[in-house]
Amino acid sequence: MSTPDSSSALDHLKRRIAESGPVTVAEFMRLALSEPGIGYYATRDPLGAAGDFITAPEISQMFGELIGLWCVDLWERLGSPDPFLLAELGPGRGTLMADAPRAARVQPAFLRALRLNLVEISRPLRAQQAQRLSAFAPTWHDDVATLPAGPMILIGNEFLDALPIHQFQMTENGWRERAVGLAGDGLEWTMLPPGPELSLLRPEHRNAKPGDIAEICPAALSLAEALAGRFARDPGAALFLDYGPARSALGDSLQALRGHRAADPLLDAGQADLTAHVDFAALADAARKNGAGAFGPVGQGPFLQALGIERRAAMLAAKAGPEDRAAIAAALHRLIAPAQMGSLFKALAIAAPQLTELAGFS
Repeated sequence: MSTPDSSSALDHLKRRIAESGPVTVAEFMRLALSEPGIGYYATRDPLGAAGDFITAPEISQMFGELIGLWCVDLWERLGSPDPFLLAELGPGRGTLMADAPRAARVQPAFLRALRLNLVEISRPLRAQQAQRLSAFAPTWHDDVATLPAGPMILIGNEFLDALPIHQFQMTENGWRERAVGLAGDGLEWTMLPPGPELSLLRPEHRNAKPGDIAEICPAALSLAEALAGRFARDPGAALFLDYGPARSALGDSLQALRGHRAADPLLDAGQADLTAHVDFAALADAARKNGAGAFGPVGQGPFLQALGIERRAAMLAAKAGPEDRAAIAAALHRLIAPAQMGSLFKALAIAAPQLTELAGFS
């Protein structure tokens, strides 16, 4: 794993705050995670046992294979366009896109038609993707905005949870915005007058009591709106798998992970992963208000079960030895069990309005 100067992002944050004053939680997340050259995601491979977290594609090949089948089914529903964009947001090591074509071999025309596009800011991870996905000659982007026009199937697995959020806290005197300021040589939580993002509060936030926190993710809402606009012009759909409640709710969900353990977001700024719950209901509403269809959210467990993960596990186990069979069973449990990833993690699709059904969403 790449190990850049771990203090650089923290030092940059301190200088920024010293020069301009406290920053919102959203700006704190952006600087700590994505600042070019120093941000957490921009400078390292955070995945796996030696990193800070593990995602579903790294748990089992079954996950990527089923997403591959979902993409083939969607491509056929779109009329089998040739060519079409197959895009992934934050593809990590390229594991999902390496596993998906294994299942997609059932439809060779799909593989011939796809043009692989990856949205990735990490140069170390781009290098791994280039090696693993060389057969598909991928094109890289720093932002969704540069994806070319045309029919598109887009996948975002554990991408939305790392987008910057604004946090608003109800006080005896109304809403205030949570922010990060300086405390001696370190960082501290503080408050600011609320910014314009306060207007994005959901109806579920209106009954907040003093101390309650509401979270808003303008970047995710803008992405949903942009995809809805795109799918009104060009056929396609986007599938997101991430964690969070099915309905908008109050609560502080910001967390930091370092070495697979909870960390202090302020002490470990730039050295730890920062994530927050995804507001799936807000994204679905944003998509529908801009003319797209929205499917879900549904639990990851039911979604994968509808796509046939248990059958796939049985097929793999039938050809495996005792040790591998145990590993397959453990991976299946982790992906679909309600107490593991099956309930907290959810699937949501944003689709062109002409699509009335999608696999996995009943």
